[in-house]
Amino acid sequence: MIVKDQLHRILTFSETPKRIVSLVPSQTELLIDLGLTDSVVGVTKFCVHPKNLRKNTTVVGGTKTIHLGKIAALQPDLIICNKEENTKEIVESCEKIATVWVSDVKDVASNNEMIVLLGALLDVREKSIRLVEKINAAQDKFKALLKKKAKLKVAYLIWKDPYMAAGQDTFIDYLLSLNGFENICKIKPGRYPEIVLTELKVADTILLSSEPYPFKNKDVDALKNALGKPVHLVDGEYFSWYGSRLLDAFDYFSRLKLD
Repeated sequence: MIVKDQLHRILTFSETPKRIVSLVPSQTELLIDLGLTDSVVGVTKFCVHPKNLRKNTTVVGGTKTIHLGKIAALQPDLIICNKEENTKEIVESCEKIATVWVSDVKDVASNNEMIVLLGALLDVREKSIRLVEKINAAQDKFKALLKKKAKLKVAYLIWKDPYMAAGQDTFIDYLLSLNGFENICKIKPGRYPEIVLTELKVADTILLSSEPYPFKNKDVDALKNALGKPVHLVDGEYFSWYGSRLLDAFDYFSRLKLD
C-alpha cells in the first residue's frame, strides 16, 4: 500500500498498521473516536482524552521531547506526528524505528483531509468520511448563527511572563477568523509573538487560553485592572485541537459569550 502524508511524502506499507504511536494529542483523540483504541500502543503525556487512555498505553514523552527507547520497545508499525507539534528532529529520529505519517493542519479543509487520509490508511475510511460530514454540517450550522454575532477585535494569549499570543499562520488564528474575530496579533512577525500590555489596548476583548499556559481567574482580574478591557477565559482545546475535537468546537463557539 502506497500513501502520502500531508507533507506529500510517499510512504509504503505492506499491510494496514496495527500498532500505532501517536505524538499528537488531538490526533490521538481522533484515533480513539475512529474506533482504533486497541491499535494505539503509545501516546504522549498530553494525550488526555479519553481520560483513562494513558493507563492502558505507554507514555513515551511529550510532543517536543520523546523517549526513543520506549517507542522502539513498542515495535510500532506507524508513528503519527504533526508538522507544528513535533520537531523535524523528532520525525527523523522516529523514522529509524517505523514509518512516520506527518499531518499539516491549517484550517477545516486540511483537518478534514487529514481525517480521511488516516481513515483510508487505517482501514476505517467509512467512519472517517461520516465524521467529516458531521464536521461540515456543524460548521454550516455555526456559520448561520455567526451572522448574528458582533465583530470584535481580539487578542488570544497562550502564555504569560512574557505574554505570548497566537499570531499569523496558526490554526488558532484561522478559528478566530472563522468566529468573525479580528486577531490584532496577526500583523506581528512570527506565529506566536511576544506582546506587551500597551499593544493589547487596541483590542475589544482579550481571550486567555486554558493551554498551554493555564490562565486562571486571577489572571483575568489582573488584565482587566491593567487594561480596563473585557477579558475572558476560553477553552484552549476548542481553539487549537483539530481532528474529531472540531466537531464539538462549533457548538462551543456558538455558546461563547464575550459581551
